[in-house]
Amino acid sequence: MQARARGIRICGCRTACVPCYQRVDPRFHQENESLSAPGSLDRAATRPGRQERQERIPLGIAYMIAATACFAGSSAISKLLVVDYPLGEVLFGRCAVGLVCVAAFILPSTGLAVFHTKKLRSHVVRSVSQCASQTFILIAFSLMPLASATAINFSAPLFATLVAVLLFKETVGPARLLALAIGFVGVLLVTHPGADTFQIGSLFALANAILYGSVTVGVRRMTATESTETLTIYQLLLLTCFFALSLPFGFVVPSWTDAGVMAFNGACNALGQYSWTRALHLAPTPAVVPFNYFSLVWALILGFIVWGDVPTIPLLIGSAIVVASGLFLLWSETRR
Repeated sequence: MQARARGIRICGCRTACVPCYQRVDPRFHQENESLSAPGSLDRAATRPGRQERQERIPLGIAYMIAATACFAGSSAISKLLVVDYPLGEVLFGRCAVGLVCVAAFILPSTGLAVFHTKKLRSHVVRSVSQCASQTFILIAFSLMPLASATAINFSAPLFATLVAVLLFKETVGPARLLALAIGFVGVLLVTHPGADTFQIGSLFALANAILYGSVTVGVRRMTATESTETLTIYQLLLLTCFFALSLPFGFVVPSWTDAGVMAFNGACNALGQYSWTRALHLAPTPAVVPFNYFSLVWALILGFIVWGDVPTIPLLIGSAIVVASGLFLLWSETRR
């Protein structure tokens, strides 16, 4: 069954990813374009003559939950690695390994044609923004509890909607505006804006959410001419190059054990991207995307087990508000 109105995209980052909203042109489905995430993998979606896929909702949900576990695990590993290694080195390792995994998956079926693009400048601008976004969220992870940074990260769809309204003049009804306002109240609860409770890491987490939300709107427009494979390969290639520029300013030769952990981190992130895309391929977007919020559950569990972080009442209440606002925006998008 083909999606009729809207879908969700996700960027191929690094962290516990969040859903972002995207208009899906029905013509794309006629051309076998995939309803998946930028930075994600879906070779089958571009094959001509493919039969209409059958929905397998339970399996799709299982893939989505697996994807959130991979993303949360990658975030936790990155948080551990930045204690002993420069931030740029950790991000370079994750993107480089992810690039190798993605290239091994995509290039056998597409060849060098995947690099054909008419929007190279847009790819560069997107990757520069993603470079800053991933840097900010990893700094946030290093300065504050994993669950708190993850909860703030889930406000990205709120910022994406706000940017779409302010910059691209998209129409937003009163109900969606109210959801935005309530969602930002939840963000305030999570960030603890009081003088005695505010965490500097919250600023970096908010900066990531704003950048991520802004890029979301730009990627939405790039999909009119760019395939999922092209978006994926360019993002990982450019990010790897950008983070490589930081290596001369800070590089620590890892032990064999830590090198294996870095490689596992990149593979874990790539597996999360695959699982996310597979989930969207197997089931309708509204059926599986709400389970993306399991990332927060995993972050709470990992934060408690690894760092002994006990969730506070404001964190739980604020997270619930942010999640509810995001789900409402998803529901309103699917009805339009």
